[in-house]
Amino acid sequence: MQPQALACVHMEMPDKALNIAFFGSSLVSAYWNGAATYYRGIIRALHARGHRVIFYEPDAYDRQAHRDIPDPLWATVKVYPATEEGVSISLEEARGADLIIKASGVGVFDKFLEGAVLDLKQDNLIAFWDVDAPATLDRVGSGPEDHFRPLIPKYDFIFTYGGGEPVVKGYKRFGAMNCFPIYNALDPQAHYPVPPEDRFKCDMAFLGNRLPDREARVEEFFLKTASLLPDKTFLLGGNGWHDKPLPTNVKYIGHVYTADHNALNSTPVSVLNISRESMARYGYSPATRVFEAAGAGACITTDKWEGIELFLEPEKEVLLAGSGEEVAGILGSLTPERARSIGLAGKRRILSEHTYAHRALQFEKMLGIDKKAGLRPCA
Repeated sequence: MQPQALACVHMEMPDKALNIAFFGSSLVSAYWNGAATYYRGIIRALHARGHRVIFYEPDAYDRQAHRDIPDPLWATVKVYPATEEGVSISLEEARGADLIIKASGVGVFDKFLEGAVLDLKQDNLIAFWDVDAPATLDRVGSGPEDHFRPLIPKYDFIFTYGGGEPVVKGYKRFGAMNCFPIYNALDPQAHYPVPPEDRFKCDMAFLGNRLPDREARVEEFFLKTASLLPDKTFLLGGNGWHDKPLPTNVKYIGHVYTADHNALNSTPVSVLNISRESMARYGYSPATRVFEAAGAGACITTDKWEGIELFLEPEKEVLLAGSGEEVAGILGSLTPERARSIGLAGKRRILSEHTYAHRALQFEKMLGIDKKAGLRPCA
């Protein structure tokens, strides 16, 4: 995708780095929080580039009781009470930041935050980072009364978790000044091959929380596959599936902490990726778990969606399926040797083109950052 013209911003950074205030769901807990890996990868890479991030997250949804990392050295985490007073105090603390980011899906006071961060506009930048752009655009497009619709043109930047040209055009239609996808990627420090573990041994594993626009696709691509291959073994991980009727050859293992993701991805013959319905419809939206699995050298089988070739080459670096029958056909004929070859090829591709270090450089380019002079005027 070609770079767009950037909104011109005249700023001088005191020591050639940005102070960034980031309002998101959670950095320290992946519990009911699929964006955690994405946030960690991006923010760790920005820290490595010299930027400083304060991540504000609410004490909500029992996430603090299910932390899977301690407060990191590469960001300052501030957990605020999930109250109007708590979020207001955090906003006041963030006022002096060079770049203030409100992510979608914080989970509490989202509507309030989306307007309140714009009130912090001074000689700085205000951005909205959408980790579910297809759903946001579908909602905003359903009626002009949506609260977020008139706010879109007021942000200096809209960044998105993915979505490619369809998402960019969608946001532009609602008046966005600048909209850029920053895709998921691999953090090689976090996701890499490890020895297989017996508890994750199976022919195919799928990891994903139970969500309304994912469930039907899980039934098609995963559960139907298991029904068609009764001699194969399957693992289902993620929150919310405990009362879902499952074929007898599917073992449900519940929430899988990020510390176990490498073993989960390194053990099965193949790891299945299933896009949410809205993500598949817009395309260009690889899930974080695609990159986690690729980093571990997993043989990935994924549902088909437009834009996969930007990230992995079909049949050589990833296997594509358009239905449960096609997944069953792939898995039924997949040899361990071919699985290893595909996994290694995918890992090489992702390491060469799709790490969060690549994304951090892309982010700086989008903002117009010259490391020698802070934010420079746009041409």
